[in-house]
Amino acid sequence: MSEPRTHALLLKQLEERSVEARSAGGADRIEKHHEQGKLTARERIEFLLDTGSFVETGQLVTHRCADFGMERQKFLGDGVVTGHGTIDGRKVCVFAQDFTVFGGSLGAAHAEKICKLMDLAMKIGVPVIGLNDSGGARIQEGVGSLAGYADIFLRNTLASGVVPQISAIMGPCAGGAVYSPAITDFILMVEGTSYMFITGPDVIKTVTHEEVTKEDLGGAHTHASKSGVCHMVAVDDRECLTQIRDLLSYIPSNNTDDPPYMPTTDPTDREVPELDTLVPVESNKPYDVKDVIALVVDDGKWLEVAAEYAANIVIGFARIGGRSVDLVANQPRVLAGVLDIDSSMKAARFVRFCDCFNVPLVTFVDVPGFLPGTNQEYGGIIKHGAKLLFAFAEATVPKITVILRKAYGGAYDVMASKHIRADVNLALPTAEIAVMGPDGAVNIIHRSEIQKAKDPVATKAHFVNEYRDTFANPYKAAELGFVDEVIQPRFLRARLWRSLDLLKNKRDKNPPKKHTNIPL
Repeated sequence: MSEPRTHALLLKQLEERSVEARSAGGADRIEKHHEQGKLTARERIEFLLDTGSFVETGQLVTHRCADFGMERQKFLGDGVVTGHGTIDGRKVCVFAQDFTVFGGSLGAAHAEKICKLMDLAMKIGVPVIGLNDSGGARIQEGVGSLAGYADIFLRNTLASGVVPQISAIMGPCAGGAVYSPAITDFILMVEGTSYMFITGPDVIKTVTHEEVTKEDLGGAHTHASKSGVCHMVAVDDRECLTQIRDLLSYIPSNNTDDPPYMPTTDPTDREVPELDTLVPVESNKPYDVKDVIALVVDDGKWLEVAAEYAANIVIGFARIGGRSVDLVANQPRVLAGVLDIDSSMKAARFVRFCDCFNVPLVTFVDVPGFLPGTNQEYGGIIKHGAKLLFAFAEATVPKITVILRKAYGGAYDVMASKHIRADVNLALPTAEIAVMGPDGAVNIIHRSEIQKAKDPVATKAHFVNEYRDTFANPYKAAELGFVDEVIQPRFLRARLWRSLDLLKNKRDKNPPKKHTNIPL
């Protein structure tokens, strides 16, 4: 005989269900999860969000599959925890797949919970954070599982450029599951416990006879350094979640908001005497552009993105006078800062993200040109280099460009030049703006004179000096109005701040269209 319905009984039944849902796959599975150095789905959300801010949705959802004995295996929540909360007081929507329930596999109900959350995020204009830890499609549900993935992919696509989307890979992510993170804006991975790939080592061995480990195939550092799929690598779950909080501090909640402002005690007019001699006069002498960045941003703090991939270009977030900026900088320490396929794609996507979400662009230029060679040409450097050109030209956010040293050839045009709508173009006295370097130019312009000279070495040196005095400096470009100002390096921080302040109410737009057709 059942108990009579009372308020106490109803509350007891509710609490029992809530406890069941929070217990996930059970104590044994949770313990095994912890032994692998991983936090549970709920622990991850609790660590990520402000204390006590999480409101769960869909806690009592279960799957509807009755095949292969699945009707006898039901868990409240169906292997994914969804809800909303705050990070530094700002609202976010978050989902975390629970590997202790069906290996975090995705079925129809699991997918519906994620889709509802993403629909909510779009309506209220807040970021979506996905904590991925899943064995992939739930095979028992067949095509229903595949449909669930496609429903998520569609929402990823529609949300792109409307609200920030961040994916943390905190366990396995294989097969079709990888495409949702791939569409999102940033992907973070954890060393040793996370991996991504379309087909696993066993399938690869069967089809191509290659032998490779999961880590080498799709581990964090593989994707951070070789494929460029991963933007940040963490040593454990807690560091990964902390990186998400840090990343969000630089970007707005949606495409109509301004980036967060962070008050600073670092004076906006601070002089930086070290900059007077930091950039070498010699065009072939390397230096670290990250030193330039650290000297001009607030308190020397900034967040680099995709540090291990295409290191000949540097991208990241910083603040100047409390205002968020996106940084793009050629890196003379790696391949002399040359542009190639990988660096062009890396920077182009970052520039487009910044433009989507109203974050001003600050570009530091020291580029000798595009990397020559058959590998680059056959690999499509023409179309991939055009991506970066397209991204800078298309961007309507405030664009400030600083030519530190070399700005040669087509790469000068591509790197946010005045000709593609940069708003403020500055140059240091060390800048060299020309079609090519003096040595190469002289070999073309004065080839016959050098060949006929009694002392070819001295003659060439004379022509090189003459070319350098005429073109390998910032003054010809300044005369033509292509550079707004040649400044003393020590005043760079102050000049950047004034430019940002000048442009804070900038309004610009592109011609009406359905969408652009960027060279993919």
